[in-house]
Amino acid sequence: MPWELREHAGRHYAVLFHYALPDDAWSVELSEAVPAPAREAESADAVVTPLPGAAFLVALVPDEDPNLEPTVHIHGHDEYVVPYEIMRWFMEQVTDQVERCRTAFEQARPEAVE
Repeated sequence: MPWELREHAGRHYAVLFHYALPDDAWSVELSEAVPAPAREAESADAVVTPLPGAAFLVALVPDEDPNLEPTVHIHGHDEYVVPYEIMRWFMEQVTDQVERCRTAFEQARPEAVE
């Protein structure tokens, strides 16, 4: 499952992409990134790459029916403050996924018979 990271005001955020089979849609998830678990063999000087944490925003992008609208779901029990630049970045990722899905659908669709 690929993800992208972004830092903003000293905090790390992650956007994770995966296919949500039960929804027949691509899932684009925004979370605050968390440090990777430390390994005993790693030195104290090792650079720790953050990993995606628990998602608090999830966009579902249907890929089999272009008439279905993408949706954004809010998850979590706590209040999250999402900086404007991070929300824009997330929505750009969602927009790109919508365009990829619609392009793929159009390319896979059989041509209309005249």
